[in-house]
Amino acid sequence: MNPTLNTIDILVSDLDAAIAFYARLGLEFKVDEHSSEHAGCDLPSGLHVMLDTEGFRTPFLPGWSAPSGGPRTLLCFEFDAPAEVDAKYAELVEAGHRGIAEPFDAFWGMRYATVADPDGNGIDLYAALAAR
Repeated sequence: MNPTLNTIDILVSDLDAAIAFYARLGLEFKVDEHSSEHAGCDLPSGLHVMLDTEGFRTPFLPGWSAPSGGPRTLLCFEFDAPAEVDAKYAELVEAGHRGIAEPFDAFWGMRYATVADPDGNGIDLYAALAAR
């Protein structure tokens, strides 16, 4: 048996804030017609990303509580050029989102930065550095 990973579900405290944040990264979420606490976005790769409010999802997760201390999961967004990483990081921080790691040139050959979404989830921004 080989299951297929085809959906990521992100628990959020404020659905509208989460939709606005991810729109800045090019994702277009649509609120479900059956529940105003659930939204989905189909990516070109076939992956489906869902946003569920804590109130919607936690009844199905006995004993769940929000994590503290830092992100345990990071979503990674690839850009075409290192300058785009810097620009998007600046845009998100200027919009009031918390910067976790300012843009830097990583030893593995990428320009990298990390911001927090409205619920503290880590969002990596990266692009390949020019070959040296």
